[in-house]
Amino acid sequence: MVAHLVRLKLALLRNGLRRSVWQVIGLVVGLLYGLGLAVLLLVGLVALAVQDDQELAATVLLLGGSLLVLGWWIVPLVAFGVDATLDPQRFTTFSIPRRSLLAGLAIAGLVGIPGLVTVLVALTSVTVWWRTPAAVVAGLVGAVLAVALCVVGSRATTTALAPLVMRRKVREVATIAVLIPMFLLGPIMGAVGSGLESISDTFPEVARTLGWTPFGAPWALAVDVAAGQWAPAAAKLAIGLVTLAALLWVWDRALTRALTGGEQREGPRAKARGLGWFDRFPATPVGAVAARSLTYWLRDPRYAGAVILVPLVPVLFLFLGGRQLSLLLSAPIGALLFGWGIAADIAYDSTAFWTHVAAPIRGTVDRWGRACAALALGAPATLLMSVVVVALTGRWDLIVPVVGYSLGVLATATGASSFISARVVYPVPKPGENPFSTPQGSQTAAMVSQMAGMAGILLLALPSTALAVAAVLTGSMWLGLLTAVASIALGGLFLVLGVRMGGVQYDTRAPDLLTTMRGFA
Repeated sequence: MVAHLVRLKLALLRNGLRRSVWQVIGLVVGLLYGLGLAVLLLVGLVALAVQDDQELAATVLLLGGSLLVLGWWIVPLVAFGVDATLDPQRFTTFSIPRRSLLAGLAIAGLVGIPGLVTVLVALTSVTVWWRTPAAVVAGLVGAVLAVALCVVGSRATTTALAPLVMRRKVREVATIAVLIPMFLLGPIMGAVGSGLESISDTFPEVARTLGWTPFGAPWALAVDVAAGQWAPAAAKLAIGLVTLAALLWVWDRALTRALTGGEQREGPRAKARGLGWFDRFPATPVGAVAARSLTYWLRDPRYAGAVILVPLVPVLFLFLGGRQLSLLLSAPIGALLFGWGIAADIAYDSTAFWTHVAAPIRGTVDRWGRACAALALGAPATLLMSVVVVALTGRWDLIVPVVGYSLGVLATATGASSFISARVVYPVPKPGENPFSTPQGSQTAAMVSQMAGMAGILLLALPSTALAVAAVLTGSMWLGLLTAVASIALGGLFLVLGVRMGGVQYDTRAPDLLTTMRGFA
């Protein structure tokens, strides 16, 4: 049964690659990235192995190994929706022995790039202790135990917390909690690096402390054996084994609830409160599409990126010690991100796009409805951010060109997105999944379309950009007024052209787009 589950995981992976060339390319890119990371880690471990400083080797292994185990336990909680090919609930109707199912799911969890990299790194860590044969044996035992803790801990936490994580409100909060640190990763890493440099002398003590926790105990076995401390080594082996047993018990209990449907309880029913945004938009086809799209903007975590990132752009430049020009640029950059937010809106619809195809509605109606929803949020946000960055710089004489140029960029980006989304669809996180998950085959298509789209927007905005730079450098009031008028006029023109061109693509390719997305399901 265990071998059958592993073969099933491999078969699902192989069949998924047959759906699209993009999925094959995406897997190859991911594999190369994972192997590149593994090579860097292996080279680092080999460098540790040739060093005579045993304390340095122990500190690096304990700190790095503890982070590895902790990452396996925590990352799947925020990366919900990733790799659900062997969802336990799919085996509800099969009378599979629980022990076989646990073992099969655990081993199948290693099938993939993260599992491959983890196994390679864990086994290579044994070479650090090549001078002490007993430590090599202890390191091998610790490596196997660490890999088991990684996989079983990951499965236990995700299965036990699945009822909580899959709630919409929890997913929305998790999206915000993850997105903000990711966007501010550069400043955060800089601050962390400065802080770690000041406390680097305490790393050995921290490592020794982690050796007595479930995260570092497996990696500390070889450290203690190499130092001749057999009693602490036995105690840490016991910590690892007891933790593994506890995780298996938690996973078994959670799996029982998942297979028997014990966790499927209906929540409180939401009370009807009218038609929502459909009451606030005109009773026209464009108004209906705009109301539906705006509902997604406010409730779908996948759209949260454009909404949350915009006010963070000035914050990022402030962290980076931004000067006047960079802070002023944060307003049009935020407008660009907001306008680009609908570049994958048809792909986000997934198979529900059939409602638009069956309605039927003209392409320009669909394009204008989605564009109006984006502009309804983007225009006020752009105005507010423009005022804020001007206030931060104290250059109130530039308020007119900054506002006009930012609105022009917003309109240009929205027009380009209206065309791109009707022209290209690629695998995206499905409704209800983690907005940060990357389905197989989506990386290359998304990267190419985004690079082409961004390049096109920058090219279209080039005349307005030249005027805006000249207005900022000269401080001329008349040049600033010309910048605002020209930017808004050109942005409006590009918006109309993008919507019309996107409407033509929609009318021509709507059934093909739906067929393509059904292949992603």
